[in-house]
Amino acid sequence: MIVQNIQDPLSDVLSAIDARALFSVRFAAGGSWSVAFPPPGYLKFNAVREGGAWLISEGEAPMRIEAGDCLVVSGKAFTLCSDPDVKPIAAAEVFAGGNLDVSVGDGRDFVLLGGSVNLDTVDGSLLTDALPPVVVIDREEAGPIGWLLEQLDLEWNSTAPGARIACNDLLRLVSIHVLRAYMARQTSQHPGWLAGLADVRLAPALRAIHADPSRRWTVEALAGLAGQSRSGFAERFRATVGASPIDYLASWRMRLAAARLRRGNEPLPRIAQSLGYASDSAFAASFRRVLGQSPARYRGLYRDKTWSEVVNS
Repeated sequence: MIVQNIQDPLSDVLSAIDARALFSVRFAAGGSWSVAFPPPGYLKFNAVREGGAWLISEGEAPMRIEAGDCLVVSGKAFTLCSDPDVKPIAAAEVFAGGNLDVSVGDGRDFVLLGGSVNLDTVDGSLLTDALPPVVVIDREEAGPIGWLLEQLDLEWNSTAPGARIACNDLLRLVSIHVLRAYMARQTSQHPGWLAGLADVRLAPALRAIHADPSRRWTVEALAGLAGQSRSGFAERFRATVGASPIDYLASWRMRLAAARLRRGNEPLPRIAQSLGYASDSAFAASFRRVLGQSPARYRGLYRDKTWSEVVNS
């Protein structure tokens, strides 16, 4: 057995929101074509395997994507096309009937593998809110993603036992490497905990919070881990993560509590104590402040519900 004794907030968050990767379709197009996709209710991962196309999303200039590029979309409609002037058809028409291998237009000038990361809990927004609506990782940033996509191609075309599960597992690895590539960018990022993890000063403080969320962390202690003054650290944390250090700590504790409330019958006092609260009332007050309702009511509403059931309730 291999045990990693390291703090890994990305793994913590993906576990808390029950992220599950599912490989879905292969899409091919040729000639003159355009397909409009609705906003996904999950994270949509696409990888361009052959050719190139234009990516169009509201409020952004058309972007060219080429073989080896990866595209991540969360909560925003987008269009893929051979030419921005071509009138699009709805994706629902293209994928009608549930076919997993579809094509439009004339030929296969463009081939894309598509999958999703379903967030089957009410806290799925913890990841989607940390990302811009559309992220493109080009092949130069992709690193080992290229090899993973080659294996995904092989499994997709395979009749070997377990191929479907292998595709899902490979897509899960692809999604993690895409998130790593996004975090590794040196340019200004969308505010959130992902941006915090990418910040060399803030990352140690975030890792410490995730490693020991029950500890009574102070801004001074976290600033010491970041090697900054209290005021400088607090300002940098808020600007990068979008919340103060103590508010982030409280929010993360409540995310952990919410996941446990949804998934089992663990007594509230035990949850409260394990997260550093000396009393049930203090825990309940913090939970209500972050999530807008009492722990008991939250459990009654959302226990064992999937993300789609929660957002539609």
